[in-house]
Amino acid sequence: MLTTASVPDRDKVAYWNDAVSRTLVPMTVAPRGDGPFDGRIATDRLGYLQVSTMEADAERVSRTPALIARSSEALMAVGVQISGTATFIQDGRRAEVSEGDLVVYDTTRPYSFDYPQRFATHVFQLPRRMLGVPDSDIRQVTGNAIGTGDGFGAMLLPFLATLASSADGYPPAVADRLAGNVVDLFATLIAERAHPDGTDADTARSHLLLRVRDHINRNLGDPDLSPESIARTHRISVRYLHRLFEGEGTTVSRLIQQRRLEECGRELARRGRTVPTVSAVAQRWGFVNPAHFSRAFRAAYGVSPREWRHLRTAQNDGGRSPALTSAPSSTVADRPGADLTPSGG
Repeated sequence: MLTTASVPDRDKVAYWNDAVSRTLVPMTVAPRGDGPFDGRIATDRLGYLQVSTMEADAERVSRTPALIARSSEALMAVGVQISGTATFIQDGRRAEVSEGDLVVYDTTRPYSFDYPQRFATHVFQLPRRMLGVPDSDIRQVTGNAIGTGDGFGAMLLPFLATLASSADGYPPAVADRLAGNVVDLFATLIAERAHPDGTDADTARSHLLLRVRDHINRNLGDPDLSPESIARTHRISVRYLHRLFEGEGTTVSRLIQQRRLEECGRELARRGRTVPTVSAVAQRWGFVNPAHFSRAFRAAYGVSPREWRHLRTAQNDGGRSPALTSAPSSTVADRPGADLTPSGG
């Protein structure tokens, strides 16, 4: 916990500014009055989610482009006004925040809070990429006060208040699971506010899914292709990536392996003056462990890669098409990155 108390001089105000900037993100904090100033800030972590509680006398808080340039990570924040009021500005919008209201803000763009009297607030910060929400949706929600008198906000406020007061009491495994649940709730809140009818959100999801599938098809030969690398490329969380594939009849890991096996099957069925080895074909399509490739191929097609090549080239000699069908879902376990890393092939 970082605390300042009865701060009457410039040096102690500078200490408070530094304490807030180090706990949250670099910002300028200026007390509104000339007399003694009192402020307290405490922070805990739930996995990748940081939970902070700040209580202070009247002040102005500003995050400028120069301060943003000093930050190394893009963060999203959700503020919960516990007591007092605030005027919040971001993305050209001005919101009057009352007790019990929520505000969503992006630390990569300038913003300010003006607290006219003593106040208390909870601040939840997380890497923006973990949300898996389009930037356009976030921009629609920032600069607005979200009331918690009814609807989704009415359920969210007591949960967040309880979580903030008990964040230091959870074992690591429970904390990680709670962090994932909180991120899902925040993503739902943003989607609900940005797309009240849900139609635009469904369209955005479909477009993102198409981009992910195209990325997989273009990078099958990369042995490091995995749910983690795909999520990083598309600036979403692995959790949200797996949610995209719910209802698709497969998982990300299974799709990667299935597409690799299909391409290997097609190449092994071709005839030519130079015939690559089975190991060379497997490596070209992202398998670095020949034994694993052989097991996966047999599980998918019922024969070994060499037997497949013999059968298909024999069909070609007889003038018949190889008639390659798509490989069925592989036996890869339904877990992120299973059997897709270089060590597993």
